[in-house]
Amino acid sequence: MNFPVTPALSGPLIDLERHLLDCSTTIERWFREQWHHHVPPFYGSVDLRNAGFKLAPVDMNLFPGGFNNLGSIFLPLCVQAAQAAVERLCASARRVLLIPENHTRNQFYLQNVSRLADILRMTGLEVRLGSLLPEITSATPVMLPNGSSLILEPLVRQGNRLGVEGFEPCAILLNNDLSGGVPDILQGLDEQFLIPPLHAGWHMRRKSRHAAVYERIVRAFSEEIGIDPWRICPAFRVCGGIDFHARAGEECLTQQVDALLADIRRKYREYDIKEEPFVVVKADAGTYGMGVMMVKEASDIVGLNRRQRNKMAVVKEGMSVGEVIIQEGIRTVESVDGAVAEPVVYMMDHYVIGGFYRVHTTRGSDENLNAPGMEFRPLSFETPCCMPDCQQGIEAATNRLYVYGVIARLALLAASVEIEETESLTASNTNATSGCSDAMASAQNEAPRYG
Repeated sequence: MNFPVTPALSGPLIDLERHLLDCSTTIERWFREQWHHHVPPFYGSVDLRNAGFKLAPVDMNLFPGGFNNLGSIFLPLCVQAAQAAVERLCASARRVLLIPENHTRNQFYLQNVSRLADILRMTGLEVRLGSLLPEITSATPVMLPNGSSLILEPLVRQGNRLGVEGFEPCAILLNNDLSGGVPDILQGLDEQFLIPPLHAGWHMRRKSRHAAVYERIVRAFSEEIGIDPWRICPAFRVCGGIDFHARAGEECLTQQVDALLADIRRKYREYDIKEEPFVVVKADAGTYGMGVMMVKEASDIVGLNRRQRNKMAVVKEGMSVGEVIIQEGIRTVESVDGAVAEPVVYMMDHYVIGGFYRVHTTRGSDENLNAPGMEFRPLSFETPCCMPDCQQGIEAATNRLYVYGVIARLALLAASVEIEETESLTASNTNATSGCSDAMASAQNEAPRYG
């Protein structure tokens, strides 16, 4: 049995944490002003890295698949935040269609779907599960380890509306990241609103675009509270025209790796950091920790063997990697029972609702933990981490978790702006014309761009 664990408190992140806690009133006012101008994603999760001298997000997921890893203590927060999201989008909503990934054999993922459906039902929504799998031709029960079951149903398209037999939803919630592209059945749903919008899927989304928006937001945030943005923002570079099999793009990769490592070394000298810098080369579009490589010297790129090239060449759904982001590597000082760990923070609407540690017993502090063999341990939120406790010391779990929540919300805000700024790349979700779709489209379209 996995018991909740508390955040590692041994890292020397004290100065930054103290400053964020001292500025909590300014921070919360700043966030409130930002959310007045931007529509938050319905949900999201953020992988964080705490290096002791730096705390920053390394991945932002708009289709989170780990609700089953949240401790039961988080359930009231989840329901409350989901209720706020539904009220923001369409207060009169009655029915929602949840479309999951095609992981019918992945019991952990299906437990996530079950937990997510339960949360939605507790907001007063009727929920059905529509499957994109062609083999789902009738209502199909799927048993879960706890003895409960899910019912997957074939999607039914009628004109510009999508549902399942006998069920016409107001909105469609995607828990499928569309890595392989947008199926025809999801195209042109002009009378319904998809959440998140189709252009948030990995067929179109790019990590480098999110990183650029996050960097911009962090500059404004850091100026507001008076910190060096580098302390909470990973530097990055981008390379296109990549073909790992054919070794195409190696010159760009080596140049950009060299340049980024030089930038990191300068910051390390500024802060008197003695550790060896590294960068993370990963597919610019993709998830599940695929297409990821840690690099300490540019020569590491040139010397890839066939197995390493094959590993980097494709990601989920067998999609080829043609673009990569080169991101500043951030070690983790977090540990759980002696194993290396990193926190993952979950959000709904603009609220932090909980999180867990991703733990790996065979990986090092400078390695990718989103890999086979990882485990999940719920974070111990005795109080919501959006509420610092100034009566306790800087090292108190509540206060460190508040700091985690601040950084996670910055990434969520970046995702919101990213979605707004890429909306012009697709017209799939801009013409909602009736019912709840009107309210949702209005909220999305009226949000001004980040200034």
